[in-house]
Amino acid sequence: MTDATPMPWLCVRGLSKRYAGHSVFEQLDLSVEVGETLAVIGASGCGKTTLLKILAGLEPADGGTIHINGRALDNSPPQARGAVYLYQEPLLFPHLNVFENIAFGLRVRKVPAATLHNEVDTLLTELAMSDFAHRDPASLSGGQRQRVAFARALVVRPALLLLDEPFSNLDPQARAAMQQLCKRLSAAYGSTVLFVTHDLKEALIMGTRYARLAAGHYQSYTDSAAFCADPATGVQAELAFWRDSTA
Repeated sequence: MTDATPMPWLCVRGLSKRYAGHSVFEQLDLSVEVGETLAVIGASGCGKTTLLKILAGLEPADGGTIHINGRALDNSPPQARGAVYLYQEPLLFPHLNVFENIAFGLRVRKVPAATLHNEVDTLLTELAMSDFAHRDPASLSGGQRQRVAFARALVVRPALLLLDEPFSNLDPQARAAMQQLCKRLSAAYGSTVLFVTHDLKEALIMGTRYARLAAGHYQSYTDSAAFCADPATGVQAELAFWRDSTA
């Protein structure tokens, strides 16, 4: 990268990670611009979760650099990175109601009460959950709990939203609803998103850019057409299956 070439907003260069001598990935380069959603597909165990945890500061890398908006994050603690990591399990605080779960990050940041209530109420309306504000998490469905977890992540307006197969435990109807809600709210909040999944359809729905992680190799694609055309992604095989099954 020359001085004349601007650094991407999220710029990862030469990232390496090993566990007990086993290489998860070596020399991984990745870039995302502001407001983009990079969808990364890969089978279980390929390193998708490890990649997100390194970006969030929850796992150390063995090599490489991470920059957000030109700022080096390699030695920054999680709370200083401006990134929020959301896992597939909606880990809500059981002793807090829905409103307080969403408001938690704002209270930690000592946001003024009026602003806090306005932000949380706005999200509850967007989630169609205003009537659930005082409910306990245990009384919610899986889809409702994931909505609350997503709202809690989004309300602090993170610079980078790291989504680790967040809808994989939901039934098809709830999953489709959460995909559309996530896309709409991420766009409305101007979020930059790294979304990892093993589901091809979900990757195509969620992404504005696409990549594949397999056997330690990271492959990015210029657009959805290039992603779909690569036999390694599995899109062509899935299309062939449906063509054959309806012939």
